[in-house]
Amino acid sequence: MQIHEIRQAPSGRLGDERGVALIIALLSMLFLTALGMALSLTTMTERRISSNYRDGVETVYAADAGVERVMQDVLTVPDWNRILDGTTTSSFVDGAPGQRMLPNGEQIDLIQATAMVRCGKTTCSDADIDAATDDRPWAKNNARWQLYAYGSINELVPTATVTSNVYVIVWIGDDPSENDDFPLVDGDESGASGKCGTPCKNPGRGVVSMIAHAYGPSGARRVIEATLARTDTTEIERGYTGQRGQDEQNRRARKAAVQTPGKALTNSTLTF
Repeated sequence: MQIHEIRQAPSGRLGDERGVALIIALLSMLFLTALGMALSLTTMTERRISSNYRDGVETVYAADAGVERVMQDVLTVPDWNRILDGTTTSSFVDGAPGQRMLPNGEQIDLIQATAMVRCGKTTCSDADIDAATDDRPWAKNNARWQLYAYGSINELVPTATVTSNVYVIVWIGDDPSENDDFPLVDGDESGASGKCGTPCKNPGRGVVSMIAHAYGPSGARRVIEATLARTDTTEIERGYTGQRGQDEQNRRARKAAVQTPGKALTNSTLTF
């Protein structure tokens, strides 16, 4: 038997199209795979963006709800000094201060969080709080923030109609307009500080500041700062009652302790 080997000329091999279909199929599959991965990544990114936006909005509303809830408690306290020195707290608390689990699974220590608000560190001394900084330039009049209200927003109302698990913490302290060097006293007018004459007029009398932190899912956190002021003017109280809406009027009709007559909330300034 004789075997004849047939060799193809180089020019003939260059024109041979055998196997081209396989290469084209592989390239097409590679292109479609890359396109599918890109579309999948885009979809996941869009879902994450929308989820973060939703969580952020929910957290903002929770912080605002915490402020509104605390306003009601503050207005029922005739002596605001008891709030500033930490003697009186809100009814919206979920136990003694300590470790709490946030919606994203992280832990927060309420005592350390209070210190961070006071002086920017996890532990504070009086000297740390009295130090004048860019964030707290009032020295001895720097607020001694007191932990006033804290808990999950779904426990805000007794009817269990709120289904959010955002955690809210609210601190209250003396307002920056104080000039008495007594941050645990609401506008001392006795003249003990020696900074005013007799009678001593304190511009911070009947004014307190509030900070609300809300912690939502996905690590979302929103902060609302508010300044609360009250006056003895009943005309402003009536205007405030109308502004608060029909819900508060209904509670007043039921003799609920919403606010003391003549001690109305007259000014509320919110900043994000």
